[in-house]
Amino acid sequence: MPLFEPVSTLRRYDGQAHVHIHDHAQVMVPLAGRMDLEVDGHALFTDPSCGMLIPAGARHAYCAEPGTRILVIDAPESTGLERLRRFALTPACRTLGSLGDPRLQLALLLDLPTVLSSRRGLDLAQLDAALASALHEPWPTARMARLFHLSPQRFHARLVELTGRAPGGYLRALRLEHAGRMLARGATLEAVAARVGYRSGSALAFALRRDRGVGARALRRPAP
Repeated sequence: MPLFEPVSTLRRYDGQAHVHIHDHAQVMVPLAGRMDLEVDGHALFTDPSCGMLIPAGARHAYCAEPGTRILVIDAPESTGLERLRRFALTPACRTLGSLGDPRLQLALLLDLPTVLSSRRGLDLAQLDAALASALHEPWPTARMARLFHLSPQRFHARLVELTGRAPGGYLRALRLEHAGRMLARGATLEAVAARVGYRSGSALAFALRRDRGVGARALRRPAP
């Protein structure tokens, strides 16, 4: 039965589906988990960092990890949807479900500034976990890239495409985020600096003030 108006549903996936075809397009907006797909013979993925379009008539199958949740917008094929073949998800995308109207949801997605290519993906949760497990160690771009079997140049480009940050800036933000939490729990500045990869407490204090506009003393101060 042909689809004349978009319809959106929040779906939970766990496991595999064999090759099938829809007469309508599907815009996939992941909220949790990861889905690996084969669409017309091409290997793709979608996770909370990037959404994608399954065009009408495309043969596709998928395998989703447990707990995967995706907002799926079934929509009539149209010229405008083509730009959503691959797109970066912004914080606003997490609230699409609250809009209710699928037409408004599509309008917001079509307004997104960042359309991605279908290159090899990055699992940001995997990257964060690897970095967090060894923040005190050096993390040159080449080391991060090896986690995903990419060249340093491709990894750099892909991370910037997904997050807007180069590898050095991404690592620094994660170090300062962890440092802030440890300081709030009462750890000393020197101890935290050693654990998150800064050569001294003064270097960490400078980075916190420069990047986050807050001093170490303020982070340790209990909330009123």
